[in-house]
Amino acid sequence: MPMTLDTSAARRAWLAVLAQAPRGALARHAAHLHAQSFEWLREPEIGLAMLRGRIGNSGDRFNLGEATMTRCVVRHRGVDGRVAAGLGMVIGRDVERAGWVAQLDAMLQQPEHHDALMRDVVAPLREATQALRREEAARTAASKVRFFTLTPETP
Repeated sequence: MPMTLDTSAARRAWLAVLAQAPRGALARHAAHLHAQSFEWLREPEIGLAMLRGRIGNSGDRFNLGEATMTRCVVRHRGVDGRVAAGLGMVIGRDVERAGWVAQLDAMLQQPEHHDALMRDVVAPLREATQALRREEAARTAASKVRFFTLTPETP
């Protein structure tokens, strides 16, 4: 299956979900992967990545700092002989998690696994991540200071 603009956008989307998924949820969904055969093209390695930002979200770029990350690449051969390379990149020093992301990415590129994995793995992980973000937003909103309610002192 050659990568087209649509398939590369879809792959970016599922990789984002997999990389940002909570570790426990990802581990539960990756538990069945040991039955598949994967070959390491690049074993998990830990390094640093430069984080960059933009002034005002659209202005000049600046270096924000560095973050530790783990990356790896695996190869998976489907039942029809089709070969797919899966990429795993996660923030932090988590070799297992990067491996799970790479293995799931490789299997998501295989037609015989794609639909079931999108339904049974990617969709639940997306929901779990969104639920965690909603919880965190509610927790931080409770402590938000609203300065517009203050009235200025007049002499």
